[in-house]
Amino acid sequence: MTAATHSTLFPRVPDSADAVLEGLDPEQREVATALHGPVCVLAGAGTGKTRAITHRIAYGVRAGVLQPSSVLAVTFTNRAAGEMRGRLRQLGAVGVQARTFHSAALRQLQFFWPKAIGGSMPRLVDRKVQLVADAAAACRIRLDRGELRDTTAEIEWSKVTQTVPADYAVAAAKAGRETPRDPAEIAQLYAAYENLKRDRAVIDFEDVLLLTVAVLQDRHDIADQVRAQYQHFVVDEYQDVSPLQQRLLELWLGDRNNLCVVGDASQTIYSFTGATPDHLLDFRTHHPGATVVKLVRDYRSTPQVVHLANGLLAQARGRAADHRLELISQRPPGPEPLYTEYTDEPAEAEGAARRIRDLIGAGVPASEIAVLFRTNSQSETYEQALADAGVPYQLRGAERFFDRPEVRKAGIALRGAARFGGNDVLLDDAVDLPSQVRAVLSGEGWTAQPPAGSGAVRERWESLAALVNLAHDFASAKPGATLSDLVAELDERASAQHAPTVQGVTLASLHSAKGLEWDVVFLVGVAEGMMPITYAKTDEQVEEERRLLYVGVTRARAHLHVSWALSRSPGGRPNRRPSRFLDGLRPGSTTTAGRTGPGAAGGIERGFTVGGQATVPRRRHRTPARCRVCGRTLTDAGEMKLMRCEDCPSDMDEGLYERLREWRGVQASSSGQPAFCVFTDKTLMAIAEAAPDEPGDLARIPGVGARKLSRYGADVLAICAGREPGGDDDGD
Repeated sequence: MTAATHSTLFPRVPDSADAVLEGLDPEQREVATALHGPVCVLAGAGTGKTRAITHRIAYGVRAGVLQPSSVLAVTFTNRAAGEMRGRLRQLGAVGVQARTFHSAALRQLQFFWPKAIGGSMPRLVDRKVQLVADAAAACRIRLDRGELRDTTAEIEWSKVTQTVPADYAVAAAKAGRETPRDPAEIAQLYAAYENLKRDRAVIDFEDVLLLTVAVLQDRHDIADQVRAQYQHFVVDEYQDVSPLQQRLLELWLGDRNNLCVVGDASQTIYSFTGATPDHLLDFRTHHPGATVVKLVRDYRSTPQVVHLANGLLAQARGRAADHRLELISQRPPGPEPLYTEYTDEPAEAEGAARRIRDLIGAGVPASEIAVLFRTNSQSETYEQALADAGVPYQLRGAERFFDRPEVRKAGIALRGAARFGGNDVLLDDAVDLPSQVRAVLSGEGWTAQPPAGSGAVRERWESLAALVNLAHDFASAKPGATLSDLVAELDERASAQHAPTVQGVTLASLHSAKGLEWDVVFLVGVAEGMMPITYAKTDEQVEEERRLLYVGVTRARAHLHVSWALSRSPGGRPNRRPSRFLDGLRPGSTTTAGRTGPGAAGGIERGFTVGGQATVPRRRHRTPARCRVCGRTLTDAGEMKLMRCEDCPSDMDEGLYERLREWRGVQASSSGQPAFCVFTDKTLMAIAEAAPDEPGDLARIPGVGARKLSRYGADVLAICAGREPGGDDDGD
């Protein structure tokens, strides 16, 4: 569910420009009122970026500074563009163009084709996989299903990075691409694919951008006409711009600078498609006079969820990590994230389904629950588990709401009732709009109670139920509204792809979940080999996997369940471990932050012994101490010993802490010194939280120096292992 549908469905249209600014925080207001010159909005997850930029456009329109027809707002998905159009409509900014890059380019290409090229525009193919297969057959190259998919992706990457077939091998090597076949073969297939398109007089989606760029570059008269039409540009999700999209944007702009970009480098998760955050990170370099606004107030997630999100990024490396935004939750405290380990994947799916069934039984709407996974192949196991538990679900990325056959039929029935309802016996006893809609849709399969089980019948019912619920909300917001008014509202929503909420647990990949949010999120399969995925080899690829998990965490408003399985199937070898990204963040784990990345600073390392065994502590990086939970820089000595903020959740083993305190009392008594001289309370708490199992791990805990490690280390490690200490080893 998006923020748009989570808020009031039918808000009152602001009656003035100043009213548009009401309810915005200081940073959002700064975005909304910065109407001239280049503007860069760095917006963390859940900070209201769509709210800020739609209010910016609406404020400019309502204040008379921006002409609606002169504004072009572009984003990357039809859903995001539809949501933007819906919000602008609610703010009274009608007439603004909000489109995807491809949609805006296709519209221009269709309009200017007769003038720029002549004749009929080639047919646009929806899917290029069959064309790639035909190209492979022409080259006498056999591709299995996986190679066919990956080769298609390589062709798409080549086109958005403006790489021609002859240059593919060199470009792929330079970019570190894992090619599905020999690069020379991919180049051959790419060339054959392009020839095949020309022979069949068809173009693909990447061609839409390439051809629009070519027209605007070669025909200055057409470029001038486009620039005369559009004076102001807004680009959402700017961290996902490809080189080709950036080139198109530059041609739209010309020598003007009325550009507002919005993005978050920490949510760059599409680099495999050619997307790069460099344009966002270099924006101020290219636009020295730009206004830069940072949005860090998180209105979506509880402090507990935000702590985990910040902790994930605190361990990140690379350029995007250097520009990370530290979120500050604006919500009341909520429950801690739950971490669960299962024996195998089916058990993990069944466990999630049981918890979801209990949540729905406790009153949580199914539409407010999501199960997010790394790859689409994981979906089937969860579909089966939810079906077995009698839980309705919907697949993210399935057919769009207003394109569903039952929704189309329902729309026809409602339109007919609006015109000729006076002669319809079904409406005789209907006294208000909701009852009229229920009466009409009862003829299309809607019933007061949902059908048992799941599957296609349940999905159709859920679609009709969404229309019934929308009618209730519409009637509450607009007393006296008629069926004709509701039909007009549905038409506008269909045009904007602003779908009502469908009741059903959402199953989605992490990539497709971006931009969405739910009250309850289950992050499943968070194990090494899946997160990060096995084929993430380079540091850059691993960091993108970390950002992908960050996107998943920040989809949760209040309840977050994180789980992994030790083996793939029942009876399999339990050789999996939780994702390294959770190290130091989940209970019972220690952080690996600082053990990878740049080399340590120079210094002296001294060896010493514990129980007669030589050991050398791992070299410590001279970097600022950070909380292992939320990632905040630590300055208090006590917090630095714990390696966490005082108010961050503790994963301390209380029993172990008490055993360590008893042991410390004995040591202090026998040596005639205060207890804190053995170990302070904070050091004991840090030991109980880390539960070290080897001298090197114990040595890394602040407050355990070489002398104390030599004197007490064997006893402490024995206690942590659940054994009796071996007695006082008086090494002084």
